[in-house]
Amino acid sequence: MFSRRSFLTAAAAALTAPAALANAPRISLRPNARVAARPSAAGLKALLARSGLSGQVACAVAEVGSGKPLEAHGGESALPPASVAKALTALYALDTLGAGHRFTTRILTSGSLRGGVLKGDLILAGGGDPMLNSDHLAQLARSLKNAGVREVRGSFRVWDGALPQVRSIDQEQPDHVGYSPAVSGLALNFNRVHFEWKRAGQSWAVNMDARTEKYRPEVSMARMKVVNRALPVYTYADRGGVDHWTVASKALGKGGSRWLPVRRPADYAADVFRTMVRAHGIKLKAAKTIDRLPANTTLLAHHNSPPLDLMLKGMLKYSNNLMAEMIGMAATAARGQRPKGLKDSAAVMSRWAKAKYGVTSIRMVDHSGLGEASRVTPNALLSVLVAANRAGALKPLLKNFPMRDANGRVIKTHPIKVAAKTGTLNFVSGLGGFLTTPGGAELAFAIFTADTKARARLSRAERERPQGAKAWNKRAKRLQQQLIERWGQTYDA
Repeated sequence: MFSRRSFLTAAAAALTAPAALANAPRISLRPNARVAARPSAAGLKALLARSGLSGQVACAVAEVGSGKPLEAHGGESALPPASVAKALTALYALDTLGAGHRFTTRILTSGSLRGGVLKGDLILAGGGDPMLNSDHLAQLARSLKNAGVREVRGSFRVWDGALPQVRSIDQEQPDHVGYSPAVSGLALNFNRVHFEWKRAGQSWAVNMDARTEKYRPEVSMARMKVVNRALPVYTYADRGGVDHWTVASKALGKGGSRWLPVRRPADYAADVFRTMVRAHGIKLKAAKTIDRLPANTTLLAHHNSPPLDLMLKGMLKYSNNLMAEMIGMAATAARGQRPKGLKDSAAVMSRWAKAKYGVTSIRMVDHSGLGEASRVTPNALLSVLVAANRAGALKPLLKNFPMRDANGRVIKTHPIKVAAKTGTLNFVSGLGGFLTTPGGAELAFAIFTADTKARARLSRAERERPQGAKAWNKRAKRLQQQLIERWGQTYDA
């Protein structure tokens, strides 16, 4: 099992076991589902009414083998998919880039190396790797030394132009939430910086670093100031090429930490890389971002990401927004249509879905589902899921979704097994994937719930923890469990 802290390390180790990600059989060995008793439309409506959810509920279920629709309510209702959209992004990336695709981060030079002296510029060139971390930059620094570099006479350049620059995945989110960082062709630690504070007399000692389990390099491109106030808890400003943060003193307590988003990814990676090479006795000048790579360069060192299928498995399990956006835009660029931004790239993915699966009711504004303007119908998602299952492309990447009792406790011996992608925003909850009934029938399903009016009433500052959202989402997840139980029992083999 992956943990959030060990995901990167485990991902690398998993490369030795490719069979774990082998595709499912192209032809199901299980019989098609049979209807044990004709379901009641009134019964479904009564179940939805008992949920107590405000807003809309749309759902649909179908046989996996034949694609035959079994039951639906609002199957053509287009609602925000939230992170269920990442399942579509995974299929888009696999179809475009291939399961074995890797992203490469390079250290280049435009000069010559003689006697340990590099006469020319050193370039840190991003390759769109969303899983690059501080450990990897330390490895690149060591490789640079092993290549014979002892001194760099030229400038230090950084290039992140492999992908468009986006200040925040969703501009409507508060500045300080780590799940909506900046996006570009160079990312580090999921474009998050670690903020830690400890009580020190009448004040606080604060630290901003790019930590992993092995390293904790401090950064200069992000700074924090404690201010005597109660609200707002955080403020952000981009001043002089530095991420300037302030935090309310009355919100700190005795100590703690959290990850904050990085708005200048290239500067962040360059800052940490300078620290790593300094540990090997190599001094670099302050980095300067370049718009394009020089025509003639020499490769000094490189780092490859894990293969795409393994990355997608982690992206789906942890619902990582940055991974979805970088991988999605990389897929669009690989199709020969360099996107201008997330919305442009998502539009290309929506057109791809129409061409590949024949669905016209998928309209995405990003690849992660964080943008609330995205719309997907249950019927459209079902069509995608059924086709993907025939190709054996998606189900092996989805995580197991545990069935729970009325109190939210996992039922380990529940006879219905589910592999699915969840999706959660404030007053939005989705679930899409596959379920296996007690008798072995395999079904595909999609459930979308949303109170878009409640979301529209939220201010930008309320987006992190709005009043009433937790209770609403809890009811939505309970309804998902009830619908799965209904379908698992009604359409058993």
